[in-house]
Amino acid sequence: MLVTLRQETYEIHNVDALMTPALLIYPEIVDANIRATLKMAGGDPNRWRPHIKTAKMSTVLRRYLAHGVKNFKCSTTLELSVACSVGAADVLLAFPVMGANARAAREIGDCFPGTRVSVLVESLDQARVWRGTGIGMFIDVNSGMNRTGIDQQALAEIVELARKIGRQFRGVHYYDGHIAGLPSAELERRAHEGYDRLLQIVKALEANAVRVEEVITSGTPASPFALTYPRFRNAAFLHRISPGTVVFNDRNSLEQLPGFGYQPAALVLATVISRPAAHWITCDAGHKSVSADAGVPTCAVIGHADWIPGKPSEEHLPIQIPPDAKVALGEKLYLLPQHVCPTVNNFDEAVLIANGQIQGITSVTARGHQSTAAAAGIAV
Repeated sequence: MLVTLRQETYEIHNVDALMTPALLIYPEIVDANIRATLKMAGGDPNRWRPHIKTAKMSTVLRRYLAHGVKNFKCSTTLELSVACSVGAADVLLAFPVMGANARAAREIGDCFPGTRVSVLVESLDQARVWRGTGIGMFIDVNSGMNRTGIDQQALAEIVELARKIGRQFRGVHYYDGHIAGLPSAELERRAHEGYDRLLQIVKALEANAVRVEEVITSGTPASPFALTYPRFRNAAFLHRISPGTVVFNDRNSLEQLPGFGYQPAALVLATVISRPAAHWITCDAGHKSVSADAGVPTCAVIGHADWIPGKPSEEHLPIQIPPDAKVALGEKLYLLPQHVCPTVNNFDEAVLIANGQIQGITSVTARGHQSTAAAAGIAV
């Protein structure tokens, strides 16, 4: 897939107008990626609750809405606020929040009564924070990833928690993000085994007269296998997948989901600033621009499959090239991140590109976190 990506697809005619590094967004490709995901989901926008940690922009969230995707998932109160402000119908804050963070989430819910807001809980102490509010609650179940959630074997504890939550109980959240990096058949087998265990939980809840409205599974790697799981079809509950990376895509997602028609819709534009040796160049896209959380190489250079990005420093990205490669200082490079979600979070704004032209600038509205001072009512 990466070998077939052509620089001509992404080139900007008036590229010298831009300072670098710059985050580039291609809205027409964003739309194509949304359509590809809806096709995977059988054409039903209601089966998809995308995580907006990737999009992070009101501009992009409105494109979701234009395609009929109205239900979202997020990780921060700032993302929650942005999703509510663009008119999302339903938003799950899929990250445990307590103390001041919980108070901020409640205030956001109060400010946007037209949006149904829910949170994750895994204990009665967490559930008490939301009791008597308009906030819904999903029980977060540990799928085996061991990041958050209640032990999936603790059926009696899960049932008791759901019963004590009462009318605010909405369903079960089961993020199987560790289902990745294996051949497709093995991934599907492991994912389906996990969903078998998940449905044991649902069965236990229903046997105790607890209605399960919704079951949420699957980030990007596991999504196709959730959609092939037969017991999610025609279930009494609504099942939704929650991939977010697919709206932009990166090296990881393109390798994980070949054959679905996904294309990169977000790149980082960089400038060659040095050629310190015959087989090395350096550009201005260090790890403060292209996230290094997924390891090295942090990215691929579009149109140059044989160029190998090395270990970045804060502002510098060295790239190994063939010694006979003709590269001029000041030349622009189009970089495909290994992991696009935290890369987007590195930028305050993004440049919108269509037909090789700069169409405008948009703010990365959900970058970072909500202002502590604002949430606390402190003047600065």
